Amino acid sequence: MKLKIKMLALVGLGVMLAPQLTKAQNPIITDVFTADPAPLVYDDTVYLYTSHDTASVSSTNYEMKDWLVFSSTDMKNWKNHGPKLSPKDFSWATGDAYAAEVAERDGKFYFYVSTFHKDDDRSNGGAAIGVAVADSPLGPFKDAKGEALIYNEMTTDNPHGWDDIDPSVFVDDDGQAYMYWGNGSLKMVKLKDNMIELDGEIHYYNPKNFIEGPWVYKRKGLYYLVYASKGEERERVEYATSDSPEGPWEYRGILADSAPNSFTIHPGIIEYKGKDYFFYHNGVLPTGGSYRRSITVDYMYYNEDGTIKKVEQTEEGVKAVE
Repeated sequence: MKLKIKMLALVGLGVMLAPQLTKAQNPIITDVFTADPAPLVYDDTVYLYTSHDTASVSSTNYEMKDWLVFSSTDMKNWKNHGPKLSPKDFSWATGDAYAAEVAERDGKFYFYVSTFHKDDDRSNGGAAIGVAVADSPLGPFKDAKGEALIYNEMTTDNPHGWDDIDPSVFVDDDGQAYMYWGNGSLKMVKLKDNMIELDGEIHYYNPKNFIEGPWVYKRKGLYYLVYASKGEERERVEYATSDSPEGPWEYRGILADSAPNSFTIHPGIIEYKGKDYFFYHNGVLPTGGSYRRSITVDYMYYNEDGTIKKVEQTEEGVKAVE
């Protein structure tokens, strides 16, 4: 497997069916192959934005053509809303639909995506991050900027052209928005109030064992940086904490071991109706694997000092909540 393929944290598969209800178990989505979970709690509903693995059983690379959306009000039954955005919706983009995340602000929903940039007057190609916007968590989403928010020539700390992937956007209590992303190193930049423009310079970090897939959130005054890490032979999940969204980040340890039958793993964390949930992907569905992944969810528990207990990956998953 080429290093480039190994390092990308990407997206899910299958023939799309009409919106339907599916019984949740691990994996929680079984009618299509999904990856890179990005859960969002809004209006008492969990919206789950995912990559979409469409590679064949014999494929030796990722094939991901769009981003999918699911929703649930009980963490057990998930409604499939189908594809809501693809790289084709961005005039500057080309290639596949890698990991993405949606952030809500003032009733608008900003869909931050990673894909590749066309070779044109602005960029020579390479990974890039774009942003689409909608008035509903289900879209329709449209390119909010008309150009990439981040493209390869804007970051120079890594020589490879696929380091600008996996955006994670966090809005702090004071209203300041931050975007984190990267492969091989963690990058961070402030966003303006409009959520589609950078506000200042890009900052670079090197958390212990960091590979990609950052997820940033705040709990009880403490900032958490959770990410896909080097692991032994496959990615696992590790995390760090800070008193500031700008770091420095204190390494805290391993949060989750490598996922079964998948080189990659990708975290997404929420609190919903009084419980904490850890989303990730594995390759355990029939004909599944590293290029045909499936999203799962398990409970997550905190210690009194704010550190997180290691997540137990289960087949049972989580129970329905009222």
